[in-house]
Amino acid sequence: MVDSSRSLHQRHTRAIGQKAGLPPGTLVHVGEQHMERTNIHRIQYDAERFHEERELSPEACFPIPPDQGVTWIRVCGLHQVEAVEAVGKALNLHPLLLEDILNTGQRPKAEDYGDTLFLVMKAHALDAESGEIVTEQVSLVLAKDLVVTFHEKENGLLRPVLERLRTGHARIRRLGADYLAYVILDAVVDRHFVVLEQLGEQLGGLDDELMKEPDSRTLQRIHRLRSELIYLRKSVWPLREAVSTLERNETGLIMDATQIYLRDAYDHTARAIDTLETYRDVVAGMMEIYMSVISNRINEVMKVLTVFASIFIPLTFLVGVYGMNFEHMPELHMRYGYFYLWGFMFAATGGMLYYFRRKKWL
Repeated sequence: MVDSSRSLHQRHTRAIGQKAGLPPGTLVHVGEQHMERTNIHRIQYDAERFHEERELSPEACFPIPPDQGVTWIRVCGLHQVEAVEAVGKALNLHPLLLEDILNTGQRPKAEDYGDTLFLVMKAHALDAESGEIVTEQVSLVLAKDLVVTFHEKENGLLRPVLERLRTGHARIRRLGADYLAYVILDAVVDRHFVVLEQLGEQLGGLDDELMKEPDSRTLQRIHRLRSELIYLRKSVWPLREAVSTLERNETGLIMDATQIYLRDAYDHTARAIDTLETYRDVVAGMMEIYMSVISNRINEVMKVLTVFASIFIPLTFLVGVYGMNFEHMPELHMRYGYFYLWGFMFAATGGMLYYFRRKKWL
């Protein structure tokens, strides 16, 4: 189980110090190794044909057979820099583009390289055991009749896209590479809503807990949830800017028919941001409620202690007076003085309790 005491910075910050001092375009993998070796899958399709090849080497993957419709190349595993570099050389990709692919701490963005479009995205999932957000960087290169995606690991993120491609009647088979790029983008955006829904369920549980008996663990859960929302926000905000950049692109790689779908993706990212902002406000309100509940609890304890102190102050005064060791003191030799003193103290205590009750202090 993941240690929830670790800070957000410790969990999500990449070790980028190894790139310090290196010239731009130097290819160094920054991130964690998730696979034993890099796997390359090649998928080619059109309205009538579909062909899939798995676990290819860069040498076997290129050159791409001509007249095969749209080609989608999936590169899974980025720790083998030479494999990523070989793919980049085969496709004539810019060194800065490859550098951004290998830096898995990259901020989501979209860039125009003339004959190619480059998009960096963050795909999120919520760990079932720890409740923390797990992130994978997905990089996408769009060229004429070609889409190349780079993944940190092999997972089920794009499995629905593959299933749609294998289905001959899907719209994706009849449209071009730009529509495939949109479908991949849409899959990543939809993953944000899955995570947001799960975070919303956690918020509901926290709200019930706050109304009952909140403790220090409640505060820790609120703080962790707040940190996760901040991290998610840093991913969704720049993604909206990236989608907007794709909408305004004039390279001709994105057809007018696909622009409509990109606008829909932009609306989805805007809706995700609105949900995030709402959740952040809810968490901030929970923090205030927690502090108010704890403050009220302390006030109740202090009120009880103050009442007891107020009762015992006059009693302490009386027994202190009659406890002095003077030989000649008034009432000292009264036959029933001891009982009179106890009666007075009981009367004083009862009177003070009655007064506190009338004032609704008890």
